[in-house]
Amino acid sequence: MKSYELEAVDYLLKPIDPQRLEKAIDKAVLYTGLLSKDTVKNTVESNTADFLFIKAERRFYKISFSDIKFIEGLKDYVVIHTRQQKLITAMNLKTIHQKISGENFIRVSKSYVVNGDYIDSFDNHNIYIEDSEIPLGEVYRTEFLQNLPEVF
Repeated sequence: MKSYELEAVDYLLKPIDPQRLEKAIDKAVLYTGLLSKDTVKNTVESNTADFLFIKAERRFYKISFSDIKFIEGLKDYVVIHTRQQKLITAMNLKTIHQKISGENFIRVSKSYVVNGDYIDSFDNHNIYIEDSEIPLGEVYRTEFLQNLPEVF
């Protein structure tokens, strides 16, 4: 749990796989770049039954719920991973999870909400969506497994 206090971006398990290390470094570089922009005053402006508007990078983006693959919490921001792009907005994961509707969005850890439509596979510790490996938190595992019939 100290990783949350230290605001860790990723974690590695020993023995460290060089490809996994490279992925963690790329993620850290991406998030450092996103957070260092001086245009980070972003918010969820509004939402309807099928989409929401996100203010990011001085623009408003219309995001269809069906385009969201997963949402990643990062300190006081969330990174919304869609089919086309990644958008960062200033809010916490709990707030955006409440704003998106539908049974397909499942909280799977303290830092992630996933859209069940995009889950390719999973095991006891991770969920895989395309090239992304999302940790499945112990606290959220039971709820995730109970909601599987609804999601799939």
